[in-house]
Amino acid sequence: MHPTLVILVVGLSPNLISDHTPHLKRLVARGAMRPMDTVLPAVTCTVQSSLVTGLMPDGHGAVANGWYFRDLSEVWLWRQSNRLVAGEKIWETAKSLDPNFTCAKMFWWYNMYSTADWSATPRPMYPADGRKIPDHYAYPSALRDELNASLGMFPLFKFWGPLADISSSKWISDATLQVMATRHPTLTLTYLPHLDYNLQRLGPDLSHPRIKQDLAEIDALCGELIDAADGEGRQIIVVSEYGITPVRDAVHINRTLREAGLLQVKVEMGRDVIDPGASRAFAVADHQLAHIYVRSPDDLVAVRSLVAALDGVETVMGAEEKLAAGLAHSRAGELVAISEADRWFSYYYWLDDERAPDYARTVDIHRKPGYDPVELFVDPEIRWPMMAIASRLARRKLGMRTLLDVISLKDTQLVKGSHGRPTDDAADGPLVISSRSDLMPDGHVNAVDFKQLTLDHVFGPR
Repeated sequence: MHPTLVILVVGLSPNLISDHTPHLKRLVARGAMRPMDTVLPAVTCTVQSSLVTGLMPDGHGAVANGWYFRDLSEVWLWRQSNRLVAGEKIWETAKSLDPNFTCAKMFWWYNMYSTADWSATPRPMYPADGRKIPDHYAYPSALRDELNASLGMFPLFKFWGPLADISSSKWISDATLQVMATRHPTLTLTYLPHLDYNLQRLGPDLSHPRIKQDLAEIDALCGELIDAADGEGRQIIVVSEYGITPVRDAVHINRTLREAGLLQVKVEMGRDVIDPGASRAFAVADHQLAHIYVRSPDDLVAVRSLVAALDGVETVMGAEEKLAAGLAHSRAGELVAISEADRWFSYYYWLDDERAPDYARTVDIHRKPGYDPVELFVDPEIRWPMMAIASRLARRKLGMRTLLDVISLKDTQLVKGSHGRPTDDAADGPLVISSRSDLMPDGHVNAVDFKQLTLDHVFGPR
């Protein structure tokens, strides 16, 4: 077996490999880089599941970052149990080939109750008093205490939200280096999310000084991991899940469904709360794709026509199209909408901001019934944003129940980059870089072939 390190650099695309990424550029020069043909939707949970299982979404079941759980009549995003993902994972196949094989899975998604030998994933603590305390979940559990003792608590609020920056990727990188040095896993999978933030905030503008700085920061972490891997005689793979392309505004698909009388809400304390179980149709928005759940087959034609006519919608997929795209799974919506290249889908369903649910102005990835990239921004109408955040946190520390209500409801045009649909140019999409050019195909790498490519690095081609 050949020890191998896989570095997942979120949002990295061929056109971002430049003078600002010297370590990655040198890895390309000594090995090879290929564009990757990803799956639909090109979002974190779906793509990662295809990478580790070699299956399309209709095989592994992760049809998006979240979906409508029909038996619960609830929408859940960002679940973490590995048992939600069907199919044999890379490390399970490898273990069957050689029982001495070991794997460390550092912050890839669906990382709780995985069969990997060592794993770690973000997992805050939620005391009964309403606080959210940064933490992570690790297996074996002693690994959590070890990493917290050496690195401090995982910087959760730098992992997502308005304060997200290089800190979380640095923590994950350092944790990965520690696990490699102390456990010596055969295969190490690590996840660096840093580029995701400003590529969505600012768009993939290579002339922007902040994007240049982000590339340099993530490249420096990659350099540390590459040097450590070289020192241990490891082979190296760098992969990304998707490329981020420019967008100009959102499509408010749920507002259209509500105005048509298809989406239902219930009123709680004067606010509108979506009621999926009572709705004839509603959408779970996830970047540039939206699963549309339609309760009665009698409504399918009308709903499809209504959504297809929306400005910013490129196509609406029915049963045949979902089957052709590898998305015909029971968790998927009866219909699936894909946005135009310069648009994305909001989850917004209220028609009056005064009646928006209380979580709408907060960072709350689990309560919102769809993905919300506006969580990356502090509301520009707040004059002193850091003071506003500090005052709310101070009130919480004093025991007061206070919302961190600092997210805008009005300006979806803040978001400048998105992903989810196939990119029009492969140079803007995801990639695979390997230190072993002889193991790379001549053309593109298909996402469902990545599992075998990784096994080839560990065991040699078969």
